[in-house]
Amino acid sequence: MNKRMNRTDYFFSLAFVFLLVCVAGAFFFGVQIGQSRAETKFAAMMSKKEEASKKPGAYDQQVLVSFYHTIYSPYREFSNRWFDHLKELEMQGGTADAAAVMKNLSKAADDKYAELSGASTPDTSPLLVEAHRNLLKGLKLFADSAKKLQAKANATHPAALLADIENDPYAREAKKFSLLGQQQFYESIVKWNETIEPQPKGAGLLGQSSFTTKDWSQMSLNVKNAAVSSVLLKQNQFLPLYPQDLTVRIDEMIANGQAKKLNLTDVQSIVEMLADTNAARKGDYISGKDKWYAGETMPQLPFFYENK
Repeated sequence: MNKRMNRTDYFFSLAFVFLLVCVAGAFFFGVQIGQSRAETKFAAMMSKKEEASKKPGAYDQQVLVSFYHTIYSPYREFSNRWFDHLKELEMQGGTADAAAVMKNLSKAADDKYAELSGASTPDTSPLLVEAHRNLLKGLKLFADSAKKLQAKANATHPAALLADIENDPYAREAKKFSLLGQQQFYESIVKWNETIEPQPKGAGLLGQSSFTTKDWSQMSLNVKNAAVSSVLLKQNQFLPLYPQDLTVRIDEMIANGQAKKLNLTDVQSIVEMLADTNAARKGDYISGKDKWYAGETMPQLPFFYENK
């Protein structure tokens, strides 16, 4: 037989429901306040970074050259070794000591991580600070990936090991952070350009998510290189060349009509085609710079003048 609820029972039930509503309301109110504070803190941080980037000398040539020699060039020494060792696995096949290759790669990454950790980047150059941090993250993850795969390397066919490296989550994240650091360095070069020319050609287009060939025609060399570095980051294309090597090949393909013939109407599809077909190589920029970019404004960074 069911017992009917009396007035006291109703009162406690309503009080309990009311208490639950109050707790839920307080929770969501707290979340809203926390979110608002976080957004305010983030906006203030970004404003501070933007203000710092506008200070005289934030991205002057001396700062870029220092970053190149102490951060970017050592990182590139590792990335060159990464590609050389993967090529060794591919070419030597079953005769390669795969475990030794992975051990060498992990040591090389650790050594460069230690070297870059000891370098400093001025707080007045926030893009370079972020680039430094992301290149470090990339090196750490490359080391973790190589160590993880070393144990089973000799028991795995080289072709399968290369596939494992390509699909390894640590390696994929390493590439992402490395490409992000590279993109921030090239964006810093545009910032330097803005101290020489208030409005470098096409700089306003860099915030776009994609670039048509018409957009490309409106860009200066520094802006084109930054655009290419953004495309590489978006596509997670980790390649053994510099963004400017792709830039010159894109200009060639557009100028000689190859891009139009292949119905490639945006920079993303051209970069993807060049990467997939191995049609761009390290050194392409050095070979073509006098023909394509004589008179362009560039900082005195070695990779714009030497085939290193």
